[in-house]
Amino acid sequence: MMTRRVFLKGTAAGLAGAAAVSTRAMAEGAKPAPKIRLSSCAIGMADAKKAGLDGIEVGVGGPEDTLHIVKPDVRKGYKKQMEDTGLVISSFMMGLLNGNPLATDPRGPAWLAQSIEAAADLKAQVILIAFFGAGSLKDGKGVKKADVDVVVERLKAAAPKAKDAGVILGIENTLSAEQNLEILGRVGHDSVRIYYDGYNLAGEGYDVPAEIRLLKDKIAIFHFKNGGDYLETGKVKWDPIAAAMKDIGYQGWIVLETSAPSKDRVADDRRNAEYVRKLLGVA
Repeated sequence: MMTRRVFLKGTAAGLAGAAAVSTRAMAEGAKPAPKIRLSSCAIGMADAKKAGLDGIEVGVGGPEDTLHIVKPDVRKGYKKQMEDTGLVISSFMMGLLNGNPLATDPRGPAWLAQSIEAAADLKAQVILIAFFGAGSLKDGKGVKKADVDVVVERLKAAAPKAKDAGVILGIENTLSAEQNLEILGRVGHDSVRIYYDGYNLAGEGYDVPAEIRLLKDKIAIFHFKNGGDYLETGKVKWDPIAAAMKDIGYQGWIVLETSAPSKDRVADDRRNAEYVRKLLGVA
């Protein structure tokens, strides 16, 4: 029978050994694994759990005066799902802004306020502010100056509310890193950052790893996808992107916006998640 003294002696030896390994690893320049969590914007919470993910990204709803995500029964349902699965909501997606642009729709400021309040209630960390389709801020190689001027003012007004709520407003668009840095500089608030989608921006012809290194901590969150393929088999090569993410010390969420080539969404999200974890050295 193991006595308490023997047990404590063995435990102490084990802890000392672990400390020695940790000290040796630090001396050899080993870096701790990045704190990365994975979610999906394409499946529900129960399926996300089956896929081995940490959470999901949810949409705020369509262009109603009162957004879907604001409704008490909707939020109650999400809270029940989080309780049942142990997963969380990583982020909100304001996809409605693609057809009802923040720059021109008079309801935009109210939608931002509603989304921030709901995100705080559901403990979502980032809100995707979308600028695609009719909401695009791009004009050739330049920007739509009048639209950008309005967007800057509306983000300026929303940013303090986001800060008080502990929420980041992540702008996602097809502009270059330099153009986005100019917008962020004009907003002048750390609660407004970039939602970075490497696949979309590679398609625009940008040097994605260089952009990531330029934006650094201005990136709030990442979308990962590779068209209709798995992450490791599509046209975008992720190793250089992962190297840039490691260089800037990225810690945060990666949202899978991936396809399901096998038609089995859970299995394909699990496969893509395993690839991302291996790619970034996440346990």
